[in-house]
Amino acid sequence: MSAVEARLAELGLTLPEVVPPLAAYQPAVRSGAYVYTAGQLPMVDGKLPVTGKVGAEVTADEAKDLARTCALNALAAVKSVTGDLDRIARVVKVVGFVASAADFTGQPGVVNGASELLAEVLGDKGVHARSAVGVAVLPLDAPVEVEIQVELTEA
Repeated sequence: MSAVEARLAELGLTLPEVVPPLAAYQPAVRSGAYVYTAGQLPMVDGKLPVTGKVGAEVTADEAKDLARTCALNALAAVKSVTGDLDRIARVVKVVGFVASAADFTGQPGVVNGASELLAEVLGDKGVHARSAVGVAVLPLDAPVEVEIQVELTEA
């Protein structure tokens, strides 16, 4: 077990299976020393636990928890192309999309769920640049979607 997966276990978390693509793309792609993930939905056992807009059908706190799930799914996608999460030198960028009710403006707080998880699991390597964007709708009516970009250590 990698040190990162041991840390996940300490936090009571398990790295999930990679979420299969919903269309014509790969869950993650490596280019040189970087891995770019596709947008990860908060899928659990192949299903979305909640659907709808944040600020309407979904609370900000629920969405923040869903963003944590997205980050876990993103780490699984990274592992699928690296074989070992200990190869992560640092998380460079996180982009979070929040399906938002018209008057909802708390996107940064929602995406904190992903950012905080990455920092808990990876420590200083999990500190990153970030964008949090409100959108009208996401695939499958998901409330949140997160993608990450990581830099790898040399093999």
